[in-house]
Amino acid sequence: MERITMLGTGAALVTKIYNTCFTLSDDASGEHFLVDGGGGNGILRQLELAGISELNIHHAFISHNHSDHILGLVWMVRAISQHIIKNRYAGNFVIYGHPKSLDAIQTISRLVMKPQLTASTFGTRILFRPVADGDSLDILGRRTTFFDLHSTKELQHGFTCSLLSGKKLSFLGDEPFNEEDRRYVENSDLLMQEAYCLYSERDKFHPYEKHHGTVLDSCRNAASLNAKATLLFHTEARTPIEERRDRYVAEGQTVFAGPVYVPRDLEVITL
Repeated sequence: MERITMLGTGAALVTKIYNTCFTLSDDASGEHFLVDGGGGNGILRQLELAGISELNIHHAFISHNHSDHILGLVWMVRAISQHIIKNRYAGNFVIYGHPKSLDAIQTISRLVMKPQLTASTFGTRILFRPVADGDSLDILGRRTTFFDLHSTKELQHGFTCSLLSGKKLSFLGDEPFNEEDRRYVENSDLLMQEAYCLYSERDKFHPYEKHHGTVLDSCRNAASLNAKATLLFHTEARTPIEERRDRYVAEGQTVFAGPVYVPRDLEVITL
């Protein structure tokens, strides 16, 4: 079975929920592919609450350099480096991303971690694998193709993944869909997109000033791209969490006929 665990679903300055990041898990092997890390050591708590051990994470992807995505990866590097030193971690930990993001992780890690941890693991057991637009790799036995999101604020990548079930999973980072990427994400079985707030509340939350979109925008994109279902994340958190799902789904379904998933932190979606 394949599943997504949403470790966090919030945008940058949230406090009641964690920043957006998730794992794609393969129950057959017990392995997990981590996508982004959130903004701090809360990633370790979220993994613990989800019942996911960092010992079973050997692949991670960083979409871009913003603090609410990248800093959690620094904590993952620290935790896994310590496991390696103590001979508790089998194999290598590979982080994929644009060279700018990979350089940032290495620089921050070297500034804040004990030198012996980085010196003994970087380049040998913790590997930094640059990706560019159109690069395809096998991750957890699934063909994964990375693409440039053509961000207007920060160089950012998303990916599309061919699941073992034959379904197509696409991740659009925290940028609104750009037509340049249609060829990668069209006809996805599950299209993962940011939706900062409701369109009806755009004047309250100003998503466009933050280079984000709304629920209505993302669901229109899902319809245009012939997605079977869409999953929305990277939301503001002033809307009560107990109301968020119903309100977002109601707006989204005015323009998109397929399922609209608005998960809570730690929710599991079976693929």
